[in-house]
Amino acid sequence: MPYRAEYIWIDGQKPTAKLRSKTKIVPDGEAPPIWGFDGSSTEQAPGSNSDCVLNPVFITPDPVRGGDNKLVLCEVLNVDMTPHESNTRAACAETAERYASHESWFGIEQEYTFFKDGRPHGWPIGGYPAPQGGYYCGIGADEIWGRDVVEAHTTACLEAGLAISGTNAEVMIGQWEFQIGPAGPVEASDQVWLARWLLYRIAEDFDISAHLTPKPVAGDWNGAGAHTNFSTKEMRESYDPIIEACEALGKAHDEHIDAYGAGIDTRLTGLHETAPWTEYNYGVSDRGASVRIPWQVARDGKGYLEDRRPNANMDPYVVTRLITNTVCSALEG
Repeated sequence: MPYRAEYIWIDGQKPTAKLRSKTKIVPDGEAPPIWGFDGSSTEQAPGSNSDCVLNPVFITPDPVRGGDNKLVLCEVLNVDMTPHESNTRAACAETAERYASHESWFGIEQEYTFFKDGRPHGWPIGGYPAPQGGYYCGIGADEIWGRDVVEAHTTACLEAGLAISGTNAEVMIGQWEFQIGPAGPVEASDQVWLARWLLYRIAEDFDISAHLTPKPVAGDWNGAGAHTNFSTKEMRESYDPIIEACEALGKAHDEHIDAYGAGIDTRLTGLHETAPWTEYNYGVSDRGASVRIPWQVARDGKGYLEDRRPNANMDPYVVTRLITNTVCSALEG
């Protein structure tokens, strides 16, 4: 029996790209083939030369439809089979291959905010909830909204074979987080994009939308980030390479900040567990630092670091590429 393949790709919108998808019926026993789409409708081509190519790069079981149906994450190519200018995966894969001997691992903490009826889910009409304090990892119907969506999303990620490693309610009401990893630069990025798609799709069934806005509510409310945990085999074996990595990230701070997501200045203010976007620092157990070294890592003398700067709306292919390149090139001297 034929099955449905949901082709998923990243569009060309700027400054923040969006996910798109459409369904192809594939004959039984056949793999999802290369396909195409109208790039003039996704800001990836002019109407006079509108064809773009969908090249499958990561195929998983479809937990939404079940059965033999598939989710097909695709990279976008030009019709000559070269990477489209919006295809950030190709550069990430090139960097990952160049520094493969360092065995880079990533764990990405994707924060997001649920919205319903035009306001953050759980917020009263025409007002504000109680101040932040009890919502982070909270419990109870007076502090938590959206858990039903979170549980369904977690189940879907597991059924799709994604490396989801945890979830929790975040500091602002209506805000949550899931974690993907550990995995390599390309693998972690592929899975974050697929997990985002599953989040959006599953939230539809609850008449709720999920947003990656870095500062969803102005004022004394936490923003939404994508804290990125990173290690190489050298860092997992000793402490000095971790310090070298922190120093290298500081030297490339401006380059990273420019690529860590639109609106980063609204979130990295020096308040709400952030360092100012104009400054760089690192420290042990310091959630107000640009880069945090967990206390266990300092104790054990080996492990990983957490780059706390990326926005929730960052492109994981760009972030993992930059971190891999910056740190691994420094470790090579």
